[in-house]
Amino acid sequence: MKKIHALISGRVQGVCFRYYTRQTGRQLGVRGWVRNRTDGRVEVVAAGPEAAMDAFERWLSTGPPMARVSDVEIISRERPVSHTGFEIIGDDDEPV
Repeated sequence: MKKIHALISGRVQGVCFRYYTRQTGRQLGVRGWVRNRTDGRVEVVAAGPEAAMDAFERWLSTGPPMARVSDVEIISRERPVSHTGFEIIGDDDEPV
């Protein structure tokens, strides 16, 4: 089981990044969550089988067609993931 807690920078809000992240995570069998941050980045916490997570991380570095990802910062590989599926959650002013 591989885990990531990541912050994605660039043009990642207002381009359906969260929707496509949820869809991609579900298709790959990854569980976790995605949310917008008030600083303009998107935050992702995810876990899954190593091959699925490798594909998911590659997808995060590109994102959906309208996005322009400038950086994917992996801030942890240890954060626990309590979700059983993959969900969009509230903005970062709401506790997880």
